[in-house]
Amino acid sequence: MDSPDAVSVLAQSISSFGMLHLNAFDEIVLLCIGTDRSIGDALGPLVGSYVSEGASGGYRVLGTLESPVHASNLAETLEWVQGGLRRPMVIAVDACLGRVESVGMLTVGRGSLKPGAGVNKTLPAVGQVYVTGVVNVGGFMEYFVLQNTRLSLVMRMARVVAEGVAQGLDALVQNRMTLRPATEV
Repeated sequence: MDSPDAVSVLAQSISSFGMLHLNAFDEIVLLCIGTDRSIGDALGPLVGSYVSEGASGGYRVLGTLESPVHASNLAETLEWVQGGLRRPMVIAVDACLGRVESVGMLTVGRGSLKPGAGVNKTLPAVGQVYVTGVVNVGGFMEYFVLQNTRLSLVMRMARVVAEGVAQGLDALVQNRMTLRPATEV
């Protein structure tokens, strides 16, 4: 996250991975997972809030500080996305725990993420594209570790992720409009 090109790498990755699904989706959803009741788990809702504040349109943002998507409502949210939207592509954002040398690292990938895996929760897999940020060290007393994560780290990480994701989504929406022009009805 501290790399000078972190935002542009995130943006390019989001756009590139999204383009791989271009013909398979009609709507884009940014699903930011976590809760504001735990500093370490607030990465997703912070990203969702930052992105929704400056969203230029063309995609939906679910999971903000005001309306978080977390373990208790994730399944219900996914049901709404799958049942209420036409062919959605979900880009999922979540915090994770890792090794000490990985704290501060961001990962963007193609495929689903498994929210709650770091704290031994069994939750549904989410997304066609994912972004994770390592907020602290895992392996022992995960709930305590998440509660005692540095707020400054999570805030800095959330700003980088939000800017990169927003730029990537804007590029994806623009490319989609260029390659799939609207048809008159």
